[in-house]
Amino acid sequence: MTTPDPIAYLDLVAETGRDYKQRLLDVLDLRLGHTALDVGCGPGTDLPSLAARAGSVIGVDLDPAMVAEARRRTAGTGVEVVGGDAQALPLAGSSVDRARVDRVLHQVDSPRRVLAELGRVLRPGGLAVLAQPDWETLAVDPGPVAVNLAFNRFVCDRVVRHPSVGRQLVRLAGEAGLTAVSVEATAPVLRDFAVADELLGLTRNADRAARAGRLSRAAARGWLDDLAAGPFLATFTLFSVVVSAG
Repeated sequence: MTTPDPIAYLDLVAETGRDYKQRLLDVLDLRLGHTALDVGCGPGTDLPSLAARAGSVIGVDLDPAMVAEARRRTAGTGVEVVGGDAQALPLAGSSVDRARVDRVLHQVDSPRRVLAELGRVLRPGGLAVLAQPDWETLAVDPGPVAVNLAFNRFVCDRVVRHPSVGRQLVRLAGEAGLTAVSVEATAPVLRDFAVADELLGLTRNADRAARAGRLSRAAARGWLDDLAAGPFLATFTLFSVVVSAG
């Protein structure tokens, strides 16, 4: 199975995660006088929602293709989209009132550096919301639990750079000088195998695990056949942490 188009994939994530994204937006308590930052803004999916509430919005992403698409989608709205590394944000210190870091930290070299940068650019009393899944907790049904666990182990060892960073958010934020204001753990439920397969990479990563010898091809194929036959369910733990600066 081929790797999905990155922009189409992030749009699907946004569509299926609409409820939790709305909650993240609500807890930021954005005001018209605020400058809001979206770290790892991707194709700009969430920038219009921020712009509807904040006075000034900045999106930062490392991928030039994402920056170009985000600029296209937000053209004429006053949103500023800049290319930059989340680990070295191209912003002055104490220049941001509110920030969001949504499903970014598992991809970077150093989540600690991202959080340190967040602490640098937030004004004293500023708020940021961090959201991260814990890939170790992925549970699917039907199919043998042993195969589910072997699949998880492969993904966490070989696919996702920081698979358990969600559960580490409070500690890592504290080490960066940020104070956890609230912590929430939810378990999104997916019932459509085709959607979950695209979002969670079930087929493509089971195939990779089989090629790597971490699953037998028969076990991988049988597991995927069971999941496709259903009734299907997948869930994982999603951690959302609100932090304050200074």
